[in-house]
Amino acid sequence: MLFIDLPTTSEFMDLRRKTADACVSLYLPTTPLSQEAEASRIEFSHQLKGAQAQLEASGFDKRRLLSLTEHIQDLVDDDEFWRLQANSLAVLATPDMVRTYRLANRLTPMTMVSDRFHLNPLLRALTFSNAAFVLAVSENAVRLVEVYPNLAPAEVKVPNLPRDAASAVHKATLNNRAPSGRIQGAEGQNVRLRQYARRIDAALRPVLAGRNIPLILAAADRMASIYRTVNSYPNLLEEHVSNVTDRSTNDELANATRDVLDRANAAEIVDLNGLFDQRAGQGRATADLSDVARAATYGAIDTLMVDFESETPGLIDVETGALELADAPSAETYDVLDEISGRTLTHGGRVLSVRASDMPTEAPVAALLRYPV
Repeated sequence: MLFIDLPTTSEFMDLRRKTADACVSLYLPTTPLSQEAEASRIEFSHQLKGAQAQLEASGFDKRRLLSLTEHIQDLVDDDEFWRLQANSLAVLATPDMVRTYRLANRLTPMTMVSDRFHLNPLLRALTFSNAAFVLAVSENAVRLVEVYPNLAPAEVKVPNLPRDAASAVHKATLNNRAPSGRIQGAEGQNVRLRQYARRIDAALRPVLAGRNIPLILAAADRMASIYRTVNSYPNLLEEHVSNVTDRSTNDELANATRDVLDRANAAEIVDLNGLFDQRAGQGRATADLSDVARAATYGAIDTLMVDFESETPGLIDVETGALELADAPSAETYDVLDEISGRTLTHGGRVLSVRASDMPTEAPVAALLRYPV
């Protein structure tokens, strides 16, 4: 099992707002195999030395540097910490605090020193968390299962969730074909199944309210089609899983739906690339770094795609968004791609941290704008 801990949205925004005389951001690939963890620990020690060298070169206060180094060195010396790792590790430290996050996705080593944290690699883990709800529903049973990227799936207790279709509509069975007013035969059965589906949807509303996790149906085609007509949850995916039964375990449900979630994530990237091409001709999309920096500052970005493996050192003016690039990273600059992401989030925009192959152009950023700038 992978040991994963991700920041919540509010925690991420707190990190985004954090500034200090020195903010060190270290990212490195790790391994969940404890017997192979020593190599990661050695690499981490080298990254710490690299961060120290940058701060010493900038004339950073020696006492503050010692405090920062001690925070990170404590992690180097913690055997238990290295025994329980995932595929990547993020360490964010100042002279006054340190935060660590174990990530499921595999990152390339990165050392950044600035007056703010470098968060785009961490944002990548939040962009596609691979979590989902699965609604397994048939005429005979219904359950809601939460699928996690790093833990065993778990059934969610839903108050007032119907036990089955017949009891939901107060009938002994739905297979009685005797006439009963207008409800009879196959058409009448569909009416009863829609009633059943409405009761399921009503029970799920307080449980799913305010959530943005995808919901995947695990149901026969007929039941899935009927449920969609009454569903009120906006994050129900279009694709459903039909090759499961009432006897399928939660693990089997999770395995059957993970491919659906992966395809949905990939399709979203394709759709965004198509929308970028369409809006570029309307002046409402741009991949020009200077324009994107200015748009992020003005709150003009609706959706931002950023290559999380790219780094562009420099500065962005707080008021005008004017971009000033640097020849090389230093403690006096920061990654402007990361800063653009942060400003977009601050103004309520959406940020997707993706790979270079998923970008609509060869540029490391691409912005869908709320209005032309």
